[in-house]
Amino acid sequence: MSFASAPLGRRERNKQEKLDRIIAAAAALFAEHGVDEVTTQQIADAADIGTGTLFLYAKTKGELLLLVQNTHYAHALDRGIAAAETEPDVLDAITAVVAQVVACNRVQVDNGRTYLREMVFGDPTEPRHRAALTIVNRTEAAIATLLQRDPRIPVADTATLAHVVSAVMFLELSVTANIGATPDALTARIREHVRALLPR
Repeated sequence: MSFASAPLGRRERNKQEKLDRIIAAAAALFAEHGVDEVTTQQIADAADIGTGTLFLYAKTKGELLLLVQNTHYAHALDRGIAAAETEPDVLDAITAVVAQVVACNRVQVDNGRTYLREMVFGDPTEPRHRAALTIVNRTEAAIATLLQRDPRIPVADTATLAHVVSAVMFLELSVTANIGATPDALTARIREHVRALLPR
């Protein structure tokens, strides 16, 4: 007996194809113009659907940005976790994770800052926001696991420390004063904050 999942029906395939077109259209337009300069009508036109159909998938531009960015962030986090595995030093390992998240956020600075704002202030019950918060939780869990490598840090404290590292990272990415900062400069700043948190 085979337990392989049944292929998607026509209706499900059509829904997935529309979603894929929406994500591709929104990603291209946001990358070229920035989220604030793009209208939902432009996204619908580029995806070859009506605006009513677009709103079935995402009710606001903020949700569309989350839809696009969540995928990018999840992949960036995966790359960071993989890179951290090759770093024996705890600070270097955490920096490897941070560097990938920072690089993802800074592909388009305004989009990255808007994404963080949507994540923080959006409705946590909305599926796109919930997915974004799940990525934050995964980030903190990965950092907590890396902190557990240091025997001087009580295991009970690693989740709290990871939350602080995450908060520092998102603050550095969000503040207006850092708009012109390069990914390397931001990563270095965050690294120094993390260094101050670690036992000496």
